[in-house]
This record gives sequence, structure tokens and C-alpha cells, in this order.
Amino acid sequence: MGDRAILAEVADLSSVLSLHAALAADPPPGIDELVPAARTVLVAFDPSRLIASAVSSWIRSAGATTARAAAPGPLVEIPVRYDGADLAETAALLGVTVGQLVARHAAAEWAVAFTGFAPGFAYLVSPDWTFDVPRLPSPRTRVRAGAVGVAGEFTGAYPRETPGGWRLLATTDVRLFDPDAARPALLPPRARVRFAPERARATAASPPSAPREVRVAREGRQDAVPPAALRILAPGAAATVQDLGRPHRAALGVARSGALDRGALRIANRLVGNDESAAGLEVVLGGLRVRAERDTWVAVTGALAEVRVDGVPAPAYAPVRLTAGAELEVGAARAGVRLYLGVRGGVLSPRALGSAASDVLAGLGRAPLAAGDRVSLGRPAGPVPVVDAFPWTVPPASVDVPVLEGPRADWFAPSAWATLTRALWTVSSQADRVGIRLDGPVLERLRHGELPSEGMRPGAIQVPPHGRPVVLLADGPVTGGYPVIGVVPDAALDALGQLRPGDSVRFRGR
Repeated sequence: MGDRAILAEVADLSSVLSLHAALAADPPPGIDELVPAARTVLVAFDPSRLIASAVSSWIRSAGATTARAAAPGPLVEIPVRYDGADLAETAALLGVTVGQLVARHAAAEWAVAFTGFAPGFAYLVSPDWTFDVPRLPSPRTRVRAGAVGVAGEFTGAYPRETPGGWRLLATTDVRLFDPDAARPALLPPRARVRFAPERARATAASPPSAPREVRVAREGRQDAVPPAALRILAPGAAATVQDLGRPHRAALGVARSGALDRGALRIANRLVGNDESAAGLEVVLGGLRVRAERDTWVAVTGALAEVRVDGVPAPAYAPVRLTAGAELEVGAARAGVRLYLGVRGGVLSPRALGSAASDVLAGLGRAPLAAGDRVSLGRPAGPVPVVDAFPWTVPPASVDVPVLEGPRADWFAPSAWATLTRALWTVSSQADRVGIRLDGPVLERLRHGELPSEGMRPGAIQVPPHGRPVVLLADGPVTGGYPVIGVVPDAALDALGQLRPGDSVRFRGR
């Protein structure tokens, strides 16, 4: 699965649980995360510390020991009300009464097989549940938080309001995912679960988690938030706080998120004396206007746009001093999509799972900025550098990116790989932080069955039934059910983050 992960496939879900337990028991240094799914375990690693062949050998060695049963996790009871919108219809579909369906669901002891779809969304399985429930023919656009549903062999509860196609049987008021908790997911992999009708609150057989605390990003004193340094006058099309993201959280269902053009954010931070990982503002298509509440330094990088301070042109890719009361304006992007505003000291913003990155889809981090919002700053890492000129290039409207063969390339006709690597693909209007859909020729499939959900990575090129590729980006799902024909290496993803609808992409096979 690209240059930083290997997908290990086994025969069934029971084998997934065993393999995941064996791998998690003693991972060597350099293993970043383990993501179990329906028939696979995704093993992500740091290529500067481990080579792929060593990771593969370790997986095979661990797999040879998976005959023993995986150790059971803690038992969690979740109080529910069996009042789901699809309860009666699902019972009729399965040929049982509503009472029988409720009794079977509540009597089963479930286990968390894997998480995905949304942070904290656990796919639960049970040997006591023998039904195979078809999904809704048309997914709902909104499923409320706490809804408990069934689909296929699984049951699960929605941690937050999202679209969804599962058949809803019940609701719960329990908080299933809390990014500020010591253990964010109530239902981690291998946890055991029982649904308790009409119980007052959830209980757990394991020791309670550590006290929950709100973690706020502060680079200086911890007892007071510094005064605001910037006021947002206009956010443009969209402006969010982004840093380098929250890697190594995929097993909780949490995407990496963070800046789509990480190189541009790093440069913006360096130009104002920040650590490269400090948070800045990611602005889509320009149009940002801010006023300095006190003297500070800023730098604008990324897409090509005119920068002005109090109406006077100012350079991009250079430190610019703003005095108190000055207004910075970033014009409309003329090339590229995303601009980055680095501010001396870094943007202070509530941190979720160790990062200030805003993941709107998952509801993590600060909401998109609006006019009137104020931005506070931390302490810089060093002095503002003396920069006569910083070499940079305008984001091109056509990019060539390398691609590695994906784990499901054999699901496609032999001609599909040649089509993928020879065609000139056009970025469609369906392009955002989750992924980019490309228009062009159809990639012909040999296998048309449904692929059980498996781990995904930024850069994975999924091919939905319409036959055209979708490249996942930083906010993309951590598991998915479309086959991956190829994977763009991590180092090439920044270029994709600057593509706008109508721009073009060529994939260069290795």
C-alpha cells in the first residue's frame, strides 16, 4: 500500500483479530500503526527505520503464531433504547418479530473487530448474531449521533452525526468518542460490548479510563491564553487552522488531516522563525483579510495570489512585518488552490489527539474561521530569518506524480494499469480535502464483487463502480471498500493538494 504501508490479507475476520493481536504484542521500532479491517491488517511503517521486506518478514512471522485466540478486551455495556427508525422493517426483512430481533441483539456479546468510517465508529461482530443484513438501498444523508445500526454481519453506533446506510435499531446517549480523553474511543479494537436496554448509563468491567482533560495548544505559559494577535475580517472561501496533522491514529478511525501542501506550511513557518510543525492558516482560493491586533510577522506561501498590506503590495514567500492596526489582504488565487499564512509564534488552537489541525468531516479541531474571529499566537522557536529571496515556483496546472501498484491491481484488466499511467486525467469539480475525483477513461475491472472494508492511506487511488480514479487526501477515510489500483507516494501528495478543477494529472509508474 504505497511506500509506507503493507496490507496483510488473511482468510476471515477471526484471523484478522488474531493477527492484529500478535502484531500489537511486540511491534519493532519503526512500526507506526496497525489498522485491522474486515479481512486485512494495514501495517504502516517509517521507511527511514525499516525496509519493506523486513516489515513483510515480521508480519509473516507473527502470522505463524496466530493460531492462539486473541486476548479478549474489556467488557463495555452500552445503554440503548430500541427505538430505531428501521427496527420494524429490519425484523420483517429477517423474518422475525420486533421482540425477537431486540432480544437477539441485546443478548449477543459483541467484539470490536476494527474501527473506521468515522472516529470511534466500531464495527462489532458476534458469534451469537447469525443475520446478514443488507444495507439501505439509498443511504441517509444524516444519521444522528448515538444511532445503533446493523449492516452485513456487523452492528455499530454512530459517534457523531454523519451520512450512513446502516439499518437503525436503537439509540444511545453514551459519548462514544472524546478526543480530549486519555482513551478517546470508548470501544477500542478487541473490546467486548453488550447493549443493555433502558440502562441508566454505561459501565465497564475494566478499570475506568484516566480523567478527561481539555488540551489546548499553547507554546508558552500554560495558565493564560495570550491576547489575540489577528482578527479575521474575511476568511475567503474557507480558512482553517492546520498543522502537520495527527498521524498514527488510524486505528481509532481518525484521518491524518493537516495541511494538504505540507511543504508550503513548513516554509511559511520557517520564514517567521517557527518550528516547521507549528499551526498556521490554510486558505482556499484566497480572499483572506486580517487585521493585526499587535505587532507581528507573517508569511504567505502556497498558491499564487497578490498579497497587500494596507493596500500596498507585499511579497509572498518572505517575512512581512505587520504593525498593530495594519490589514493584510490575500487576493484570489490565480494558480493553485491553497495558501498558507504562517504567523510568528504559531496559531494557538484547541488540540485534539495531539494536533491543532481542523478536520471538519470528523469534527476535530477548531471550526472553519469566520469574520470577527480572533487568533492568538504562541512563542516562536527562533528569530525571524534574514531572507533576501526565497526560491519558489507557481503551482502548475498540470502535474506528473509517481504511482506504485496498489494492493488490488489484480482486480482490474491488464489494460487498466496502462490506462492509468498513460492517460491525461482531469481534476473534476469533486475535489476537496477528502480526495480528488479524476475524469478520463474508464479503468476496466475484472472483479465486480464487493470488497470487504480494508485500511486506506492518503495517496490511495480507489476506483468506485463508475471506473474513474479517486485519490484520497489527508482527510480521507481510514478504511474503505473500493479497490485500490495504485498509490501515490507520500512525498508527491503536496502537488495534488494544489490542483483545482480543470487541472490535469499524469501518473508515472515505476
